[in-house]
Amino acid sequence: MLHCSAGDLNAAGTNIVLMTEKPSDSNASADSTRTAGGVEDRIEADGSPESFDSLEYEVVTPPVLVIGAGAAGARVAIELAESGVEPLVIGKREHGDAHTTWAAGGVNAALGSLDPEDDWTVHTADTLTEGHHLNDPAAVELMARAMPDRIRELADWGMPFDRTDDGDIDQRYFGAQSYRRTCFVGDRTGEAMLDTLIGRVRELEVPHRENVMITRLLSDGDRVDGAIGFDMEAGTGLLFRTNHVVLAAGGFSALYHRHSSREDENNGDAQALALEAGARLMDLEFVQFHPTGMVGDRYGEEWDGRLVTEAVRGEGGRLYNADGERFMERYSPDQMELDARDVVARAIAREVREGRGTEEGGVYLDITHRDAEYVRERLPSMVERFESLGVDITAESMTVAPTAHYTMGGVDIDFRTGETGVEGLYAVGETVAGVHGANRLGGNSLAETVAIGQRVGDHVASVVTETDVDPDVTDGQRALAEREFRALRALAASDGSVSPTRLLSDLGELLWDHAGILRDEAGLRDGLTELESLRARTTDLRVDGGLTSKSFEYAVDLSMALVVAEAMLRAAIERTESRGAHYRTDVPETESDWRMNLVLAADTEGVSISRRGVADPSPPVREALNEGYELDYHHLE
Repeated sequence: MLHCSAGDLNAAGTNIVLMTEKPSDSNASADSTRTAGGVEDRIEADGSPESFDSLEYEVVTPPVLVIGAGAAGARVAIELAESGVEPLVIGKREHGDAHTTWAAGGVNAALGSLDPEDDWTVHTADTLTEGHHLNDPAAVELMARAMPDRIRELADWGMPFDRTDDGDIDQRYFGAQSYRRTCFVGDRTGEAMLDTLIGRVRELEVPHRENVMITRLLSDGDRVDGAIGFDMEAGTGLLFRTNHVVLAAGGFSALYHRHSSREDENNGDAQALALEAGARLMDLEFVQFHPTGMVGDRYGEEWDGRLVTEAVRGEGGRLYNADGERFMERYSPDQMELDARDVVARAIAREVREGRGTEEGGVYLDITHRDAEYVRERLPSMVERFESLGVDITAESMTVAPTAHYTMGGVDIDFRTGETGVEGLYAVGETVAGVHGANRLGGNSLAETVAIGQRVGDHVASVVTETDVDPDVTDGQRALAEREFRALRALAASDGSVSPTRLLSDLGELLWDHAGILRDEAGLRDGLTELESLRARTTDLRVDGGLTSKSFEYAVDLSMALVVAEAMLRAAIERTESRGAHYRTDVPETESDWRMNLVLAADTEGVSISRRGVADPSPPVREALNEGYELDYHHLE
């Protein structure tokens, strides 16, 4: 049975079942709740910002709350501000420090700078093919059509794209793309994009708040009235009362043992919050393992799993096993190292499993055949990173292995509006499912953030009214916030013997072993059994350092992670075929009858899973699909 929210782990570690019943109306009187809880009515009307140890907290009433300060959240905020709506953007880290910065290689747009034959229909077709036709075709088309304008917009805002000799925005090959479509800023594209977006946010004087963690949405299952969380530095409670909440808080790939994220992001926060609030999730079984993550003692534990950008292979990098064999010739002789990410990742896993891997459990990525100055010009961040670790990539190989990188699944939304089906709740970016299908085309993650982010921001701005500015806070809403603050306070006081970091580490190993690149029903079911044992160990949880500690933050992460991990395992069991990033060794074929999405919803038994058919693409896209465009890798030779 699913469990959810930071309040699910109390001082004794007791799990509280995911609440799906409506706690009367969220605007109802709080008197009965307070009496039952034995809580005095000590909350001042102005919500003075003091420690919520005494159930005093700050109340903030923006017209729109954007949870997540990466590229998707920033682009939503820009559109709102340009439309005359002043949102509040909140993030778990300092403003401008988000996972977007780790998307290094580039962002897709059919500009045709180098290949004039490219257009939005081919971009859409490549995306659908890479997604094994589980994508929402209308959403992909929306993104592909919008991206040329979004790229030009970013350039106008100062994003320093690499340029051709003629002054056009330069473009490079990325895996499984028919043409050179990926725009880039060396190999730090995500960082440059976020810097540009944050610069625009600051020009527009969009309010933001750093070091804030949301632990529950204020929802009755039909409507969202705000969010509840805490200031991670001050340890004070926060009640955000608003009629419009946009979730832009990332994915859940960091649940795995080896991953390309930092430890304190992409832990499934957004998906767990949305599920508990009454929204649906979709496609959770599809987790992308990037073929080239750093591996080996040579690089140190800090760098284990960190991404070696696809740009290395896009610029001609080659993969070799420990025997010196360029093994992709066996798996994909036409597309070689630039085949789809799932294909290359499985090939590497097989080489290692069959004894042709390095001592560190990886393979070699080599770009030494390229001119050293060219490599330094096109891949400056990679050169700098490896030089700091004593490796000159212009003269020697890198050791790499697959790493959990991106989650195609997430919140089920209407891409025209960002609506989740829960009134007032919207979602965007890696938080959502639909654009990428069963496997994401490299370069499309950054594209989705700005293309769909602009669209969602435009819609939300159109529905904000005067009554949404400084909304009233009811007794019922305060009562729900107080209940969450009591749960958080109890969690911070947990004094058992098992640390949250230990349990998160064990969860990562569990998922890597049972729901990794290769999986089967028996292993997935074993994973569920082990997950229940792990959840039982939360009864002995220990949190050190109180409300402002990393230990407390990880305890909150754990409560979210357990929800998403279970939902992911159950979805992977349900899909009895192999497709894209979901590869079942017991059912290795792709089945036409399984061209459907798995939709997950919370119910009184935990989670229900239903199947939904996928729409057909538009006639122009079908024509592009029928043309059979594909990458000709040998242009790079």
